[in-house]
Amino acid sequence: MRTIASNRLLLRPWRDEDADFLLDLESDWEVVRFLGAHPTIMNTREDALASIARRRAIDDPIHGIWAITTAADGRLVGNLLLKPIPLSAGEPSGGPTDVEIGWHLHPDAWGHGYATEAAEAVLDDAFSRGLAKVFAVTNPDNHASQAVCRRLGMTHLGRTTRYYDTPNELFEKQNGAVRTSG
Repeated sequence: MRTIASNRLLLRPWRDEDADFLLDLESDWEVVRFLGAHPTIMNTREDALASIARRRAIDDPIHGIWAITTAADGRLVGNLLLKPIPLSAGEPSGGPTDVEIGWHLHPDAWGHGYATEAAEAVLDDAFSRGLAKVFAVTNPDNHASQAVCRRLGMTHLGRTTRYYDTPNELFEKQNGAVRTSG
């Protein structure tokens, strides 16, 4: 998986030596409370290592799950993902796979603009590689992530139950590249 840089951040593949940070991050209920339909805290270093292995297993030219670090000193601050969104049970499939962007950061890193900056860098990279559009699926009560979506220029599409078997607020951003037909 590639590394993506922004002005202040470096998004890189997760490493086994990041396990203690990931355990600290995802054992905090305030961090994970909006992740998925049934959020759970991480309990052990072994859980963190298994999660890192799953994150590294994504082998795709566009998708990935990155560790967000500060460029200046390499300090870990969070997680950013760009991956297919799981459809809710009973949703029709067979069309193009919808892709989501998501983030969660350590509370020590909240309020610094890191989520927006990291997401912008990944979106720029993904759109330059041909991704046509991306969604953000947010818990209706996750106003902080919804504010990030707005800062990213994403369009609020309203509430949906299409993903994760739970109601979510859905945001979309389309690739702004000009397409011409030959």
